[in-house]
Amino acid sequence: MTLRWGIVTAGKICHDFVNAFNSYPDKGNQIIFGIAARDKNKAEEFAAIHHIEKVFDSYEDMAKSKDIDVAYIGSLNIYHYDLAKLFLNNGKHVLCEKPLCFNSDEVESLTELARTKNLFLMEGIWSRFSPAYYDLEQIIASGVIGDVRFLEANFGIFTEDKRITTRNYGGSAVLDIGVYVLQLAQFVFKDSPKRVIAVGKRNHDEVDVSETIVLEYDDDRRAVLNTNTQLELVNQAVVYGTKGHITLQPPFHFPNKMILQDGKVKEYTLHTSALPYHYENSAGLVYEAIEVEKCIRQGLTESPRMSHSESRLLALLEDCVRRDLNVSINSKNRHYKKILIL
Repeated sequence: MTLRWGIVTAGKICHDFVNAFNSYPDKGNQIIFGIAARDKNKAEEFAAIHHIEKVFDSYEDMAKSKDIDVAYIGSLNIYHYDLAKLFLNNGKHVLCEKPLCFNSDEVESLTELARTKNLFLMEGIWSRFSPAYYDLEQIIASGVIGDVRFLEANFGIFTEDKRITTRNYGGSAVLDIGVYVLQLAQFVFKDSPKRVIAVGKRNHDEVDVSETIVLEYDDDRRAVLNTNTQLELVNQAVVYGTKGHITLQPPFHFPNKMILQDGKVKEYTLHTSALPYHYENSAGLVYEAIEVEKCIRQGLTESPRMSHSESRLLALLEDCVRRDLNVSINSKNRHYKKILIL
C-alpha cells in the first residue's frame, strides 16, 4: 500500500523537502499527494511547481482526509505543537520540522499523545540520517579514536529573518540552529549532561541571537557548542578521542566530507534535482522521509535513531539554554493572532 504524504504549509523548507523527495529515485512506495497552506493561492502555486495532485482548503480538511497517511509540518516553530496535535488527533502520522515544539512541556505532551494514539511521530533532525553520521557512529563504536572526551561544534549564520529574530514568530538561535549542535552532542556521547552552562546575547525583542553552550558529562567529557545568527562561523564539528579525532566539515549538520583519524577525506554525494534548493544540502531531507516510511511499515511509533526520548532531552537542553539567557520559554506568551502561518 502506498504511503501518502500531506505537506503542511508552502514555505521554503517544505519546498526543499518536496524537491528532495520527488527527485530521489529510490524512496520506496510513498508519494506526496496533497498540500495545505493558510493562503490557498500559495498552496496552488506550490502544487503546480511540484506536481502535487490535491490542494486542500484548510489544515483541518487535510487532517480529516482519508487520502493522507502522514503529514510533514514545516510551519513556524510556534505552530508545531498545535498542528502536530491536529493531525495526530485525526489519525495521521507526523514528521515535524525541528524544533518539535516550543518547549519541553509541549514535547512531553505531544509524544504522549502519539503514544496513546499509536501513531508515528518524529522530530525532523535530518542530520541523524546523513551517511556521514552513520559512518561517524561506527567509527566511534569501533574504538579507533579511543574514548571520546571532547566535542566542539559551531553553527553561525548572518540573518535578519523574522522567523529567527522575532519573539512573536517564535524566533530563537538555539531553536533554529542550536538544535543541530545540541543533537550532535547527544549523538556523540549517548548520554545526558550533568551540567549545562550557557552565555550569550538577546536582541531588542528578547530573543536569543547567539550563545556559547558548555555541556559537562560524567568522566570529564565535555562539549563546547557555539551558535550565532549575527556572525558567520566555520560550521564544522570535531570529535576528539584519546587516540585521534574526526572532523565533520561544513556544513557539519549534513556534511559532504568527513576527515578521518588518519587524515584521509571521505566524501558523500547527494542526488541532483532540476529545481534549486533554499538551504544547503537539502537533498538530504529525503533520508528522513525514507526513515519515516520504514518505521511506519514496521509498525513503529518512533524512530530508534531519533526517538521521543531524544526529542524530550533535546527540548530540555533548549529550555536550559534559554533560561540561562533569561529568555522566556513559556508558549503562553505568544501572540497567535498577529502571525500568519507560512
